[in-house]
Amino acid sequence: MRDHDGRAERAAHLQRLLFGGVYGTVLASALAAALDHEAGPDAPGYDAVWVLLAALASAAAHGYAHTIARQTTEKTAVTAGTVRSVLAEWPLLAAVLPTVAALLGSHAGWWGEGAAIDVALALNTLALFGWGFWAARVAGRGRAAACRVGGVDMLLGLFIIGANVLSK
Repeated sequence: MRDHDGRAERAAHLQRLLFGGVYGTVLASALAAALDHEAGPDAPGYDAVWVLLAALASAAAHGYAHTIARQTTEKTAVTAGTVRSVLAEWPLLAAVLPTVAALLGSHAGWWGEGAAIDVALALNTLALFGWGFWAARVAGRGRAAACRVGGVDMLLGLFIIGANVLSK
């Protein structure tokens, strides 16, 4: 029984990791694509902080929602479990770091903000492929099936890039 509980716990951890990675990557891509400074000067430092704060708020909201859902079904108190649930959303925060790093590179003067956004969108699209591929492999799928799953995940990134191009 103990081994089964350990496997279930590992599976739940992996599921949260994969969910947070995909969700955070899509969130970072959507936020980066929405950055537009046509009415004023570029502000990549501000934008990097904004992306990070939006991800932090999303992670906190998601973790808190998990706690509320458990409280509703299990009739438990919202206490330290809330903090643990919010902290378990770290993969979402980690997934936005490439976008934040690209924007901070622009803030440091290494490249323009437009280039930082383009790089972030490209990296995030590749990351989405990786998340999908990894999830499929963990689920026991072969390489070809994992590539298909990764390709479908990658379509999310390509959709955001296409919407970004069309909206500008």
